[in-house]
This record gives sequence, C-alpha cells and structure tokens, in this order.
Amino acid sequence: QVQLVESGGGLVQAGGSLRLSCAASGRISSINALGWYRQAAGNQRELVARITTLSTTNYADSVKGRFTISRDNADNMVYLQMNSLKPEDTAVYYCRADTWAGGNYWGKGTLVTVSS
Repeated sequence: QVQLVESGGGLVQAGGSLRLSCAASGRISSINALGWYRQAAGNQRELVARITTLSTTNYADSVKGRFTISRDNADNMVYLQMNSLKPEDTAVYYCRADTWAGGNYWGKGTLVTVSS
C-alpha cells in the first residue's frame, strides 16, 4: 500500500503562484512514477504533470512553461510549482503514484482556486 497526502492548495489571483506538495509513505519502493492530476467541476480528471524515478517528466500542453514538477526521493515528496496561474487552472489537484506492477494510488486532493 502507498499513502499520498497533498497540501499547498488555496486561493490565488490570476498571475500568481502556488506550490503543491505530496508526501508519499508506505511501500515507497513499489513506486515507479508520481504525478499530478486535476479535476475541474463538470470535467474529467486529467493529467497535469508526471515524473518517473529517472526524473523523466511530461506535462499537459496547457501547463507547459508555467508548471514544474519535481521529486525528492530522499524525503519521498513530489512537488508542483505553478506559476502564471489562470482561472482555468481552478480544480482539485490530486497526487497519484504509479507502481512497477501497473497499479496506482491516489491522494484525496487539494483545491486550487484562481480568481480573475
């Protein structure tokens, strides 16, 4: 089992920045990749950014150049630095761990609200 706890969400004005954190615990050795996903009201959950154990990253086109994902393997943390936030970035942001066995675990999410 892997447990994930997100933090860092909140209310920010358009153009502002936030940094999300996700703390992983449990069977850390089973984790291949960590990612951030988001779900806006009425929309499906979508990938925002993902990082593997080799630090390979991929981003949604909508956040490229504005968001940066990073990983601290020593502390079992993954971060999402979000700059130049837009109202359309408003969503619940979830941390997800992908395991080597092909499974995944989700955190409970943290709400990000960007006001115009």
